[in-house]
Amino acid sequence: MACRISELVIDAADPERLAAFWSDVLGYAELGREDDGSIEIGPPGAGFGGPQPTLVLSPTADPRPAKLRLHIDVSPTDRDQPAELDRLLALGARPADIGQTGEESWHVLLDPEGNEFCLLRRRLDPA
Repeated sequence: MACRISELVIDAADPERLAAFWSDVLGYAELGREDDGSIEIGPPGAGFGGPQPTLVLSPTADPRPAKLRLHIDVSPTDRDQPAELDRLLALGARPADIGQTGEESWHVLLDPEGNEFCLLRRRLDPA
């Protein structure tokens, strides 16, 4: 038997803001809220345990201490990479310079709270 990723938990100063951002990026919907202020988002109609992991935006007052050891990679599903980059920037993502050469096939971005993620070139089936 094996494991699979069921959810990713991201600490957030403003869970509401990050939930809205990542819902727009991924086409996710809000699945629930906890008493501690955590917000879970995931694929509409599937939710926790579905084929894609859900995201839990968990409130924290601790500032980000350093570069995260894990980041999210996203791939476009219904447009090419340049068009998806424009969409992500319009949603509030910002370009990040982490020492890229300019020859990479991906774009390094920051979400509204400064968490790094990458937009890959390869287009994926949305399913």
